[in-house]
Amino acid sequence: MIHPLVRRNSHPNRARGLALAQELRNTYVVKKSEPDKTRDQVARTILEGGPASAVDLAEKLSITPTGIRRHLETLIAEGVLTAREPYQGRAVRGRGRPSKVFVMTDSGREKFEHSYDDLAVAALKFMASKNGSHLVDEFAQSRANEFVRKGEQIKSSSKSVSEKSKALAKLLTKEGYSATTDKMGNGEEICQHHCPIAHVASEFPQLCEAETAAFSEILGTHVQRLATIAHGDGVCTTFIPSNISQTRKTKVKEGAR
Repeated sequence: MIHPLVRRNSHPNRARGLALAQELRNTYVVKKSEPDKTRDQVARTILEGGPASAVDLAEKLSITPTGIRRHLETLIAEGVLTAREPYQGRAVRGRGRPSKVFVMTDSGREKFEHSYDDLAVAALKFMASKNGSHLVDEFAQSRANEFVRKGEQIKSSSKSVSEKSKALAKLLTKEGYSATTDKMGNGEEICQHHCPIAHVASEFPQLCEAETAAFSEILGTHVQRLATIAHGDGVCTTFIPSNISQTRKTKVKEGAR
């Protein structure tokens, strides 16, 4: 969908229209043709849904295999996307080498994200420079506390770790992280395919650390962060061992005897 401000380019005052178009430089591209619109749709699908293969994208967007590859090649040439081996959260079944997936690059993500990211980084850097590094930690903790508050219903639930993990993924998706869950060994894995604060978190890892602690508090069990978009990975992954809570319960029962 074309941004309403872009339509103003048709206004008789062309200079004003060009100025408005320049203001939209952080919303990826000012779309001028159908191919541009389609490429924007392809890139946004990956941004919001995470890494995807050409086949998956073609099916989801109803584009021919030849067409989708042409758009992907253009997006790669523009530095918006890159191709890599798919992330394996569990053992690969079947034969044959898995198809490569296309992921958003840092520069591509910046074209979609809002300029307030730069303001947030600047503000936090200013706080830290004024002998206020502890304020950055407090900010990260405050943000994590707010997330725990939103997940209070999950935290107080008596459901299994697996069910809580799925509920947490839904909450994360609602918050803009496009999260999914999957079985991994003796536990669950939450994958966040998009991170709306990646640009800020890359400068201030305290945000990721506080977020991980919030997951642990909501789920009531130990969790382990395996990868983050902020550190250059294609997806944020968190492992939740399903046997930890059960072990703790057993120890409590034994100690009560």
